[in-house]
Amino acid sequence: MPRQPSDLSLTSKAGFFVSNLVARGLIGAMMLLPYRMRVRLMGRIVSRVIAPLAGFDRRIRRNLALSRPDLSGDEVHRLCREVADNAGRTLIEIYSGKPFQTHANAHPPQGPGLAALEAARADGRPVILVAGHLGNYDAIRANLLPRGFQMGSLYRRMANPYFNVHYVRAMETNGTPLFEQGRRGMMELVKHLRGGGNVAILMDVHVHGGEELTFFGQPCTTSLVAAELALKYGADLIPAHSIRDANGVDFTIHLNAPIPHSDARTMTQAVNDDLEAMVRRHMGQWFWIHRRWKAWYGMGHPDG
Repeated sequence: MPRQPSDLSLTSKAGFFVSNLVARGLIGAMMLLPYRMRVRLMGRIVSRVIAPLAGFDRRIRRNLALSRPDLSGDEVHRLCREVADNAGRTLIEIYSGKPFQTHANAHPPQGPGLAALEAARADGRPVILVAGHLGNYDAIRANLLPRGFQMGSLYRRMANPYFNVHYVRAMETNGTPLFEQGRRGMMELVKHLRGGGNVAILMDVHVHGGEELTFFGQPCTTSLVAAELALKYGADLIPAHSIRDANGVDFTIHLNAPIPHSDARTMTQAVNDDLEAMVRRHMGQWFWIHRRWKAWYGMGHPDG
């Protein structure tokens, strides 16, 4: 993944530059609208226009055929629209700052993980929240930070370096610190944990160098880093989920029971299983556009 424009060929640099201009223009235009209107319209634009043109529908259908072959054609078509709509809403929400944060705080967090999070705060112990691209993942930080939890987040740099600059800036408005995936970011994250801080890590992406586990019954490579950090620094590993409410703009944050400490592989599979259970309940809110089951050095699914 390129880190700077200087790392790119002239052709790639031009392509990323133009696509970023288009994205910035669309985001800027949406930001001129009232909040509820911009969220609804951005979802519709991504679902009806961008997703079919960008090949998102094809990726969603392929992932569903692999993991949920029992779904009917009508159900798959509906999910193509719902998944892309949620992705569009999520993008513009992240750029919306205060209005988004207000809706992220529509409800107090729920679930047995909340008591564990509060106990860790009282004891000065770190917590690692493990989440996925479900609902709007940034709503978790936006909900917990105002409640006094030191909530950092590990993020992966976007492939488009021009887009990455303003995207990270937008995420920072919803809470800091942010730790970029890589050696330096990991050192900063470890320092944060050792100081008793909390961090959120997205666990539902293909990772080179991960271990082969399962998700929806299919093999996929998954990073063990979150569980390894939890074991090394005595942190609770708490599954966290942000679910979009029926009104399309508010969120309910679910903090499930901490994953028992055992070994990193067993703990990470438990994280996958927890996320799968929540995705099955909210199929249209997960980012089925990712190549979650992509093969890597003989691991993962060959058709993922």
